[in-house]
Order: sequence, then C-alpha cells, then structure tokens
Amino acid sequence: MMEEEYLSVYKCLGDITRLRILHLLQREPLCVCHIQDVLGEPQPKVSKQLAYLKRHAMIESMRHANWTIYRLPSEPGTFLSQNLKCLESLVFHESVFQEDLKRLKRVDTSAACLS
Repeated sequence: MMEEEYLSVYKCLGDITRLRILHLLQREPLCVCHIQDVLGEPQPKVSKQLAYLKRHAMIESMRHANWTIYRLPSEPGTFLSQNLKCLESLVFHESVFQEDLKRLKRVDTSAACLS
C-alpha cells in the first residue's frame, strides 16, 4: 500500500462520526436511515460522511430498490482490517460506541430497505 493510501485511511478514521459509522457497519449492512436513527444526526451529515468513506474505499454500497445499503468492503485490505480491529477495542473505553450499539438493537433493520 502506498503512503497516500495510509494517509487516506487515517484521515477517514480521524472523525468521530465516521468512526461510529464504521463501528455500526462492522455489525451489519445498513441504509442511511438506520445510521441516521442510531447516530441521531441529520441525513445530510450522515450521507456526506458515507460518501467520504466510500470515496476512500472504506465502505461499499449496493442498490436495493429505492435504497442504498452500505457495508464494509467484502474483501478489506490488511491495513483496513487491522484498523477496524483497533476500533473494536475503543468500544470498551468510549461510551458513545456502547450507546450506538444499544440504539442499533432498537432500530428495525428488517425494514423494507434491507429485505
């Protein structure tokens, strides 16, 4: 991996909203509306962060009817995988990630956009 690619990954990881999104996507693929519900952030902000992550190959998207579903890459590189493991260790130290998981359990992810 070239130096620019390392910097790109670290820039993506340098924002709490993007970290929270990546953390959620480690659990399951989600549409914007579900991510928005969990984060309690406005849709434009969530969409902007998703676009940023996608542009830097940190996530993938797929169309399902009228919805766009976001997920982690089907084959994440070693560098991304290592950093996602590091992110998992934050869950035990940062309450925002624990709260996001609690909210994710309350969100109906079986809604039309994922079925």
